[in-house]
Amino acid sequence: MKLRPDRLNAWLNQHHFATPPVTYDLGASTGPVWTLRDLIALDDGDTIDRLLASDLSYVHSRGGGELRRALAAMAGVEERHVQVTTGGAEALWILFLLAAEPGANVVVPQRPSFPTFHEAPPALGIETRPYPMPVERDFAIDLAELYRLVDRHTRMIVVNRPHNPTGAVIGDDQLEQLHDFAVERDVQLVVDEVMHPIYHGTAPSSAARLPGATVVGDFSKALCLSGLRVGWMIERDTARLTAYEHARAYFPVSSASLSEALATIAVQHREAIYARAQTTAERNLARLDAFFSAHAEQLAWVRPRGGLTCLPWLRSGESADALCERAAAAGVLVAPGSSFGVPHHFRIGFGATDQGFGDAVDHLDAIVVS
Repeated sequence: MKLRPDRLNAWLNQHHFATPPVTYDLGASTGPVWTLRDLIALDDGDTIDRLLASDLSYVHSRGGGELRRALAAMAGVEERHVQVTTGGAEALWILFLLAAEPGANVVVPQRPSFPTFHEAPPALGIETRPYPMPVERDFAIDLAELYRLVDRHTRMIVVNRPHNPTGAVIGDDQLEQLHDFAVERDVQLVVDEVMHPIYHGTAPSSAARLPGATVVGDFSKALCLSGLRVGWMIERDTARLTAYEHARAYFPVSSASLSEALATIAVQHREAIYARAQTTAERNLARLDAFFSAHAEQLAWVRPRGGLTCLPWLRSGESADALCERAAAAGVLVAPGSSFGVPHHFRIGFGATDQGFGDAVDHLDAIVVS
């Protein structure tokens, strides 16, 4: 197995953990950072005592009962339909691992998209068939184009909603059509919802309502708690759930018990966490509206319909790498589009910075002008 270096992760590591660290983080795809004190303050008075009494031991490979019940209540499913994972990344690796049969293919979003969609399948011997999401139609999916990629060897169709890094959103009607298409052909439909429910306009429903969908979520994006390293899958198919549990025995076996305890608190108080992320995103998007309007001759963008990122580009068609380097040198971190296979683009994360975003954009403004 050969995995290509993850250029995005390398770029973020270089600047997030530099000495001194970057001043303004517009490179992250998360919401505003929460401290442990912030999270515990959401809960009742005996939270610290309960955490101190927690056993620092294994939990069940499916996930602890308290966290699974909380996630099930949030998703509107039964507890037995929840599989806890070590972040959304582990969930995706398990899904691709189980799809790895001779001659199998998976249908995934074309680049730019989350790198694991394109790197994990070929590493496991699976053919990837990317479906177009062209900028010319605002990164929207054409179901007819997607359907043509599916054949009798297709094991999985992957949809990312809201999409990272473009902020595109497939609507409920389209997703239901895709669900029915996949179920009729016995193809697993995986909906990556790590950015749900952050939307900028009409908010669609979670795919967890669809009986044949496998939904992936985690605590890193909309729930803003990337340090917990916890994710989950919603799955109604009993055979698949059993396979996930067996596969997880060859990964970390279980999540960290303390992370699960904190994750449970987060799910129980999710409305406060989501509200802060939504408010921050909306305020910062308004600032970006003005920024892109002022630089319409040099820059273009598709205003995101959901999530915490957008993917503008240079109208000149030149690589944005130099712009990203200049911005980083000035203390403003954005992510180069070359990390996603689209060099003339760059990603702006507008959810992580709830204080000082305007100052960051002012610095970026001067860099674009220079």
